[in-house]
Amino acid sequence: MSIAVTILGSSSAKPSSMGHPSAQVVNINEQYFLVDAGEGVQRQMARCGISALKLRAVFISHLHGDHLYGLFPLLSTLGLYGRRTPLRIYAPRPFGEMLEAFLRLCESDLPYTPEWVEVDTTKHQIIFENDTTEVWSLPLRHRVPTAGYLFRQKEPALNVKKFAIERYGLSVQQIVQAKRGEDVALESGEVLGNESITYRPYGALSYAYCSDTNYSARLARMVEGVDLLYHEATYAADMRKIAKERGHATTADAAKVAQMAGAGRLIIGHFSTRYRDLEPLLKEAQEIFPATELAREGETFVIEPNPRKQ
Repeated sequence: MSIAVTILGSSSAKPSSMGHPSAQVVNINEQYFLVDAGEGVQRQMARCGISALKLRAVFISHLHGDHLYGLFPLLSTLGLYGRRTPLRIYAPRPFGEMLEAFLRLCESDLPYTPEWVEVDTTKHQIIFENDTTEVWSLPLRHRVPTAGYLFRQKEPALNVKKFAIERYGLSVQQIVQAKRGEDVALESGEVLGNESITYRPYGALSYAYCSDTNYSARLARMVEGVDLLYHEATYAADMRKIAKERGHATTADAAKVAQMAGAGRLIIGHFSTRYRDLEPLLKEAQEIFPATELAREGETFVIEPNPRKQ
């Protein structure tokens, strides 16, 4: 029941021999989600041993090319692979116009249907949900409408404490009742409060993806308590003015958001190509938020649940 985040690209807009533009794969309980799709994304997935056929959905933060231009070749390749199930693509407007033109002009006979779901970049709301997972949109502050994404596991079902089963001789019916969150009445008339006889086997995990954006205290509040936070850090701290003008963040901005949010760990990425050595950027962020790491291509960051005692 872990969350694993594989970095496919963490460079900013300008092409570079050092790395690829923004793209990640988030694996939650063996559900694979592509987050942003910069150029070369399908090749990077192959290098990391991730099958494109496993993708459950795609989440695009905004329509700048370094976050999007790898998507359309991937959609074509999925057709060659023989995908049959629809693929939902969550993206801001006017992505639907781009997708319609691509399907009409380039791929009119795909064996599956790419389905666009519009993301309102002004709202913090659930946009994807199933039995185990939910995804929330995060309004970001960039030059064009942009959304980050908060991935959350749902709370696991209640378990009944073994000592309670043995001590009170609980029947199957009473155990089921307790697992539903109800109190249990014994034949003696005693009522067992649900909290005293049940527990959650582990805490639900969360991951937030925030790129591209200016510094935002509001964002920190929206991702409060997140286990793992990815926050862009395009520039070093001494370039705060340029970062603000261009709708980006510095190392210090990213670290302050993580600190305010009480995040477990921080990953910084979306680095300007002017920085060949990323270690100084890392050190700047760590001075404010020690649990900071670099988003290096090919690396996977894993969040493991902490089992709770009965």
